[in-house]
Amino acid sequence: MSKALVEVKGLKKYFPIRGGVLGKAVGFVYAVDDFSFYVRKGETVGLVGESGCGKTTVGRCILRLIEPTDGSVLFEGTDILKLGGAAMRELRSNMQIVFQDPYASLNPRWTIKDIVGEPLFVNGLAKGEDLRQRVLNLLLLVGLSEDHLDRFPHEFSGGQRQRIGIARALALGPMFVVLDEPTSSLDVSVQAQTLNLIGSLQEKFGLTYLFISHNLSVIKHVSDRIVVMYLGKTAETAPKGALFKKQLHPYTQALFMAIPIPDPEITKKRVVLKGDVPSPANPPSGCVFHPRCPIAIEKCSKVVPPLLEHEPEHFAACHLAGTSIA
Repeated sequence: MSKALVEVKGLKKYFPIRGGVLGKAVGFVYAVDDFSFYVRKGETVGLVGESGCGKTTVGRCILRLIEPTDGSVLFEGTDILKLGGAAMRELRSNMQIVFQDPYASLNPRWTIKDIVGEPLFVNGLAKGEDLRQRVLNLLLLVGLSEDHLDRFPHEFSGGQRQRIGIARALALGPMFVVLDEPTSSLDVSVQAQTLNLIGSLQEKFGLTYLFISHNLSVIKHVSDRIVVMYLGKTAETAPKGALFKKQLHPYTQALFMAIPIPDPEITKKRVVLKGDVPSPANPPSGCVFHPRCPIAIEKCSKVVPPLLEHEPEHFAACHLAGTSIA
């Protein structure tokens, strides 16, 4: 078993809700609340959950694009949340991100050479003709060509823009990359090409990925282990094979029941969850899933379930872990 490259412990991110004349905090949005997981070197961990559950916030907190409220993020054993400016800047070359929207993440006034070359220029690694050549090598790596160097983002398709984002993320030779729903805005055929590119780059450079998505089919294709998130907390985590074979948490079971089967002859039983996702500004007491859980008992509304290992590397935070909701 390889050692964890990234280890997140008790991560919290609370956004203040401001009101009144003075704009004082009158409450908080509990976007991420006591969230823990780890990513081993060379593997892909899929982070899955409904929209608004805090997945993107986790990814950005890990890289300190937004500052966490509490917790620790260990990168090769070093808590990066305790690092100062200079040390953090030095570490950033090893931790990069590919954003969800491939257009909004690119400066529309810059050419592709400037966009992809910026990390190299800012860090003093290349300039002039050397910079141009290194950017060209990165573009060739992701399936683009020299003709694309002096074009602007609006001249590319969505799939090509995402390739540009991937090239920029790889410019400094990172070890760990957060992929924040990198295929959600792309056509199905382009999604497949992008996923294959991401996989081939991981194999070539030994990259470690945190792949964020709400699509379990995509998560199944790319992940080694899966973390299921609900309302800022870990619901369940397990190796991919174990999770697809058996889901211990009721929320995970409901997610898997919602996966469509491309065969009209096959009927599949499905349990539709009642109600809407609670507001993260006013989360339920006890287990945050209990208002929508079809098998909840009185204990669920009062006691927060601990994240326990029920099978080897298979953890679930549920008082009734393993009970079927079907």
